[in-house]
Amino acid sequence: MLGRVLAARYAAGGPQAHDALKVALSGENPSEVARRLHYLAALSRATAELLQDLRAGLADAAEVRRAAEERRSRLAGIEREQRADRDRVLAERRARQRVLERVSVEIRKTRRQVQTLQADERRLAQLLEEIARVLTARPGAGYARVEKVPELGSLAGPFSGLRGRLRLPVFGELVGRFGAPRDVGPAGKNGVFIRAPEGQPVRAVAAGQVVYADWMRGFGNLLIVDHGEAYLSIYANNESLLKQTGDPVAAGETVATVGASGGNEQSGLYFELRHLGRAFDPLRWVVLK
Repeated sequence: MLGRVLAARYAAGGPQAHDALKVALSGENPSEVARRLHYLAALSRATAELLQDLRAGLADAAEVRRAAEERRSRLAGIEREQRADRDRVLAERRARQRVLERVSVEIRKTRRQVQTLQADERRLAQLLEEIARVLTARPGAGYARVEKVPELGSLAGPFSGLRGRLRLPVFGELVGRFGAPRDVGPAGKNGVFIRAPEGQPVRAVAAGQVVYADWMRGFGNLLIVDHGEAYLSIYANNESLLKQTGDPVAAGETVATVGASGGNEQSGLYFELRHLGRAFDPLRWVVLK
């Protein structure tokens, strides 16, 4: 529209033809002069309005460009955040996958260890059943035979009367309790594991006779003492055995030394008490003071 107005002005004679002062001093017919001055005023107003509209349009266009630039900037920021979130999610997913893989490996390893422990426990149970059959078949089997063994203290008489009077076979830290799964000590949860330095003496809890002294998988150097009345004490994971099968032992006598022969990462003694082949909690029979 502005272009058309300018074209019309030049078509009517150029800028000089629309100069109001020249028109007024031209000496032409006053009516014609008035008409032309009125026309010039209307044309100037129209031109000013067009220029004002053009400036407003340019300002609006600039505002639109500014708003569009802000939108583009916000969208770019959102896109960067989304990429960062996506990368973080992917990293967390990869990390979680690695953790799951490690957990799966640990689970498979634990299952194999559990199967090994169960096999070791079955092997010990079979050994104890065989020992029980042998002891039962012997003439005069029972505590009457072991009462003749000299005592190193006041723990005399039948084993059944020693509840609450026994001492733990080794001094150390009790880290595995009866009936609770544990990651230390030999196979099985039928006894307790006492962590102690290698070479520390392991003492018999009461008088008896050694009925087994040999190495067994999962239990290392294993020693079993018969106390009569179908009571057995079991000492496993020893570094060395100081008694042989058939040897009599007195209460408190050293029968072995602490070690880690059962496949443990740390040294200590695995200790069980059994009656009629069934394990029971040794801590209910010992003095812990």
